Amino acid sequence: MKIMMVSLGCDKNLVDTEMMLGMLSEQGYTFTDDETEAEVMIVNTCCFIGDAKEESINTLIEMGALKQTACVRVLIAAGCLAQRYAAEIRKEIPEVDAIVGTSAVDEIVRAVEETLCGEQRTYMKELDLKPAAGKKRIVTTGGHYAYLKIAEGCDKRCSYCIIPKVRGSYRSVPMEILLEEARVLAGGGVKELILVAQETTLYGRDLYGEKKLPELLQKLCEIPGLHWIRLLYCYPEEITEELIDVMRTEKKICHYLDMPIQHASDVVLKRMGRRTTRAEITERIRRMREQIPDICIRTTLITGFPGETKENHEEMLDFIRENSFDRLGAFLYSPEEGTAAAEMPGQIPKKIKKKRRDEIMLLQQELAFQKAAAFCGHVMDAMIEGKLVDEDCYVARTYRDAPSVDGYVFLSTDRELVSGDIVSVRITGAHEYDLLGELEDDCG
Repeated sequence: MKIMMVSLGCDKNLVDTEMMLGMLSEQGYTFTDDETEAEVMIVNTCCFIGDAKEESINTLIEMGALKQTACVRVLIAAGCLAQRYAAEIRKEIPEVDAIVGTSAVDEIVRAVEETLCGEQRTYMKELDLKPAAGKKRIVTTGGHYAYLKIAEGCDKRCSYCIIPKVRGSYRSVPMEILLEEARVLAGGGVKELILVAQETTLYGRDLYGEKKLPELLQKLCEIPGLHWIRLLYCYPEEITEELIDVMRTEKKICHYLDMPIQHASDVVLKRMGRRTTRAEITERIRRMREQIPDICIRTTLITGFPGETKENHEEMLDFIRENSFDRLGAFLYSPEEGTAAAEMPGQIPKKIKKKRRDEIMLLQQELAFQKAAAFCGHVMDAMIEGKLVDEDCYVARTYRDAPSVDGYVFLSTDRELVSGDIVSVRITGAHEYDLLGELEDDCG
């Protein structure tokens, strides 16, 4: 019995996918990437923004059509879209045989077995149950890096965000479970561990009465085999001096911080339900750069939020110039059913949202190109990601590059390297967001 799994959306969803693959493998199921071979099709869906929702729906429809033309017997919808729109999926996409909610990923084996026996069921549990964690995973990222999901859900209740309704309130995974999972991953060859959650900085407050991310990081650094530990999704108001100090002193922790701020206008931030001001964010950035001069700061912004004026947009551009982010992504505001922001007056036409997004990214492009060029002549460690076909050129990442979202170093050498190798690279040039380099040993 072969299963094909399609994972959509964020890296946190990918961890759920890998856990489902692990549970299924323990029961003897095998897997394929060839849709013509699969008898069971599982789509782990996303619904964070409109584009993600549309991709998930289209994928379910496409996979459903295979039941008529290929050997697919069963189609299962899992994840956020399945959690949020179970009834609508049942009605509009009848090809879906089973629906598995976000808190019911540990029911995937039962869902497959019962559906193969002809049952059509929806598998849901209370959202605020203890998060599934510590289960066997099949790592799908190549084996040299992996994500460690340290918490589930969110308590922030930002006015534009649907996550609390599909993932529940914030629940940390007990530290001992995370440390054991990290040891298993490192024992399997993982060299880079990337900590993720809806918000990593609050880790532990619900379980231990205080934020425990610094302690978790220190204990993860003791695990043999790990070379890099990377932090994503750190809300600016929760970044403490203790966290900054641990990042500065622990050699395994990448000097890289993903800090989503969403906007820079205090008026818009307040309507978003965010808990910081422009001045507070600016001070936090200043403090991090003061303590960790080589830190790479990544952020994300939402453009076109309801009521955003031209002046608010200009504030955002000024803020970007002022803080010169190393990495930045901008997204169009997407009105999500069931959120407060979707009912707000002053909804902005898509054309204006796109224009403002393009202006943000054009500015960021200029800043990013300048920063990339400034690295010429530097020597940096880089992790090999793969090789370009028929060329003596490898693709690698430095500590400044998170997988899938940041740039690469293109490394010319005739030496044989494999994914996961960590090499010393001299940067010889820059091309837009990417760097060019040579092995330091090859530079003579």
